[in-house]
Amino acid sequence: MDIRTLRYFVEVIRQQSFTRAAEKMFVTQPTISKMLRNLEDELGCTLLIRNGRRLLLTDTGQIVYQRGLAILAEFRQLETELGDINHLSRGVLRLGIPPMVGMLLTGPISLYRQRYPGVELKISESGSLTVQQAVINGELDLAVTALPIEDESTFTMLPLFRHPLCVLVPRSGPWMSRASVTPGELAAHPLLIYNEDFALSRQLMQLFHEHGVTPRIAVRSGQWDFLAAMVQAGTGIAILPEPVCQKLDKATLMWLPLESDLSWRLGMIWREGVYISQSARAWIACCKEFWPRVDV
Repeated sequence: MDIRTLRYFVEVIRQQSFTRAAEKMFVTQPTISKMLRNLEDELGCTLLIRNGRRLLLTDTGQIVYQRGLAILAEFRQLETELGDINHLSRGVLRLGIPPMVGMLLTGPISLYRQRYPGVELKISESGSLTVQQAVINGELDLAVTALPIEDESTFTMLPLFRHPLCVLVPRSGPWMSRASVTPGELAAHPLLIYNEDFALSRQLMQLFHEHGVTPRIAVRSGQWDFLAAMVQAGTGIAILPEPVCQKLDKATLMWLPLESDLSWRLGMIWREGVYISQSARAWIACCKEFWPRVDV
């Protein structure tokens, strides 16, 4: 068994397809099939079972998959440590951010690129829960995520900022006379909110539960601009952080404060107790410099 075989096996499970895994790994499908057959022969057991279009792990396959994830994460960390040379004249920083956070990171990204032009910045845009898992798996060096996080012991955390939540509505009708919206009032309107892999979505579900609200969810999306367009089209109302609302068309839309202690809190996270590359340390320093520490 070698690292390459483990990578092929893990990617096949992730993609649920030999063909897609081969495309992702830039090899042919027969190559991956042969490597996995050799792996099963070497271990003397079956790892995968085909069930229609699905690939199911046997009990042995589940163990190999979980161990493989851990081994690959450690190997990536080894590669990072070995490549962490030349005082940031080269390297790669893998950063995860939720889609609606990107517009708030242009400042620190610009600062980072000015100081370390030789470092390639790879940005992965996914919901907070997805980027948290990617940091745990070692697929990302750092991630910006919504706070609080469930398992704080897994991460080292740097709070960045806090913003209030607003209810985005059309600039028309009875909304024109309103100054704010209570959580209870949200039950009367179709809601447009983020996908389940966004921490803010989970926090809103908890808020609804606390206020006895049964939400009428009309649309879920991972893109704030799409949610705003749906509000503009009259599909429903959305709950968005204030900085996102500030980017929208004030002529057709308006946003009202949500009467709740819930706010949009963002922080930087990385794995607790693991090696932090120089490129990642430099990014953390840029964020600390760009955002003064506040009570978040």
